[in-house]
Amino acid sequence: MTGAITGYIDVAQLALYAFWLFFLLLVLYLHREGKREGYPLLTDAHRNVRVVGFPDLPDTKEYLMPHGQDSVMAPRQDPAEYEMAASPLDGTFGSAYHPTGDPMRDGVGPGAWAIRPQVPDMTIDGQPKIVPMRVATDFAVNEKDPDPRGKAVYGLDGEKAGEVVDLWVDRAEPQVRYLEVACSGFHAPVADTEGYEGTAEAGPRRVLLPITLARVSGKDGTVRVRSIKAEHFANVPTLANPDQITLQEEDQVCAYYGGGTLYATAERTEPLI
Repeated sequence: MTGAITGYIDVAQLALYAFWLFFLLLVLYLHREGKREGYPLLTDAHRNVRVVGFPDLPDTKEYLMPHGQDSVMAPRQDPAEYEMAASPLDGTFGSAYHPTGDPMRDGVGPGAWAIRPQVPDMTIDGQPKIVPMRVATDFAVNEKDPDPRGKAVYGLDGEKAGEVVDLWVDRAEPQVRYLEVACSGFHAPVADTEGYEGTAEAGPRRVLLPITLARVSGKDGTVRVRSIKAEHFANVPTLANPDQITLQEEDQVCAYYGGGTLYATAERTEPLI
């Protein structure tokens, strides 16, 4: 038989076995590399148990970061998580958690956020990626699209929460990311960061509303939000710098509205049937 090594093994069979072995090692390698962040896992049952599984953690590797940021080692000791204001409904392992405080502000359930760096997401040339149009002056709203600036924002209860004063755009992917809302009845200076010299003006309390959770009317440009009530806009997390948003602030702002999808009204936490 041409190519036969013995009467039972030939080159094609060896190539098949070699491919199987290569693919197995590749899967194990990728699974091991996937444990560079987020491991060891935490367990609700025993806080001191090291949950890693097989294969073990990879060797520590240094990653060079862009824009002059400090290099990052991985795996590494992750920063401490915030204390979750929730307790198990009963003493059984894996039971559901029930909020013990204000679930929309305490990071519980759909309102949870991750610990992320307090730096803005950057473009390839080192500029903050998500900024208001008062900073990104080369952006404009297409004349065929509704412009919500100056229009009212209504919560799920139909009450007016405020007015849109600016649009926050993504410089890397030209699109609107947030609406900046001046809240009705909640007066606070926005330029309250020490040494801040920006373009935002003092006035009504300003918060961000993710565009994906807003519905802009094509007729009159008004904005409606189903995630939270008008009164809840008073507690939306604010920004340290009114002209840019950090990665951590993005998580917390979006998490607040996410928490409202379940906790904004008592009825939302109840079963449908």
